[in-house]
Amino acid sequence: MKLSSWLIAVFALAPLLLPFPADAQARIRDVVDVQGVRENDLVGYGIVVGLNGTGDTVRNSPFTEDSLTHMLERLGVNVQGEQIKPKNVAAVLVTATLPPFARNGSSIDVNVASIGDATNLKGGTLILTPLKAGDNEIYAVAQGSIIVSGIDVQAQGARETRGSPTTGAIPNGAKIEREVNYDFNRNQQISLALRSPDFTTAARIEDTINASFGFPLATMRDPGTIELDLRGISDSPSRLLASIENLPIKVASPARIVIDEKSGTIVLGEDVTISRVAIAQGNISIKVRETPVASQPNPFARGETMVLPRSEIIIGQTGSNNIAMLDPNVTLSQLIAGLNTLGVSPQEMADIIRAMKAAGAIHADLVIR
Repeated sequence: MKLSSWLIAVFALAPLLLPFPADAQARIRDVVDVQGVRENDLVGYGIVVGLNGTGDTVRNSPFTEDSLTHMLERLGVNVQGEQIKPKNVAAVLVTATLPPFARNGSSIDVNVASIGDATNLKGGTLILTPLKAGDNEIYAVAQGSIIVSGIDVQAQGARETRGSPTTGAIPNGAKIEREVNYDFNRNQQISLALRSPDFTTAARIEDTINASFGFPLATMRDPGTIELDLRGISDSPSRLLASIENLPIKVASPARIVIDEKSGTIVLGEDVTISRVAIAQGNISIKVRETPVASQPNPFARGETMVLPRSEIIIGQTGSNNIAMLDPNVTLSQLIAGLNTLGVSPQEMADIIRAMKAAGAIHADLVIR
């Protein structure tokens, strides 16, 4: 199909393929984080038992034997001088996330990952493992049966692996033993941090909050921070944030194009525009033709029959090199939608976008992964 023909199809079909909402809005809670309200990472070292011969080997993972010996001694079993070579034990690292305002006795999920040469954690049970934060204090204790989603099947002549069988999870596998001391309601000033700093979005949040309360409660300090002055407010900070976080706000999204070459995914921002530009497309084809020739000696002559290679390389162009002009009122999303409808490959789309960006016709940030 000629370039001029498919450009006409692009402009005719694209408005129906990628409609952008005119007034897409989000809530303030979806675009900001409250300063001081955060999660904390926990980590611990533990032992998994009950594996079906897929645990660590003593030669490659001697720390597993030491950990098992110390654990048995704490349980009153004397194993000094004994050689322990189990195949159903594995050393693991246990990680979890302590949510904000978590209280004693509540449960959190934990993840388990082997650090030795164990081949599979399926069917294993994690033994009581303390989880520490960055201050080296114990905040939770984990224990339970491990759920493994990875599959590792091995036969005599083949092996199939899906996911990672040496990692797993324990839903609600840890109990919180220590709380983070933080009295949120004593704050006289609260800062809202934008997850994607932007001057326009920050100004809109400030205007929305102040219009909702009728007085200047919020102040934009910079494109990433909104400060709330709570002095003279009768409501507690918790109730005040509960009334603020659900206010609708229109987020100013940057003009950006993201191209993932591995998966062939192209994502366009809403405000991506293009200038008037001419585009020419031509496909180069390379053909290599092999026509070997057999050479053999004459009758009654000495010699051997040999095959001589004969190669021919042809480089040409398929399709046409028509040049078409894009009007300024045509958006890049319309162009991509039309190309997608006509079966153009993602790699060719990415090449066209890169060429247009290099020509200065696309007014957006180009991110290539």
